[in-house]
Amino acid sequence: MERQNHIDALVEHYESSQFRGSLPNADIVFQGDNPGCGDTVTIYLTIGEGNIAAEIRFEGEGCIISQGATSILINMVRGKPLAEIDALDYNDLIEVLGRDVVLTRVRCATLGLKTLKEAIQHYQPQS
Repeated sequence: MERQNHIDALVEHYESSQFRGSLPNADIVFQGDNPGCGDTVTIYLTIGEGNIAAEIRFEGEGCIISQGATSILINMVRGKPLAEIDALDYNDLIEVLGRDVVLTRVRCATLGLKTLKEAIQHYQPQS
């Protein structure tokens, strides 16, 4: 994908993400932040049968990269098993976002993934 296409995708997801908003009956609600620039992301996740990410939404504030990248990430991982999401490599996300576009803002670009991974690691299924 060309550099401009990566930029356009980030802007599109930032301006009109279908995944923005809370999830009232979420199994997991977890907030992450990037203190260096003030970006925040709160992940809402509903776990389905087989430990899959049935529904994921987010709320947050920050730059186009942090918010757009979180939306793109959610689009990538919806319906996937939690173990697969937890094993996702940060470099894989950076490649999807466009390495040359986000390389100077890696912390912003990976805030959503960092927060989602931490949310999964803190998840305690109901017995």
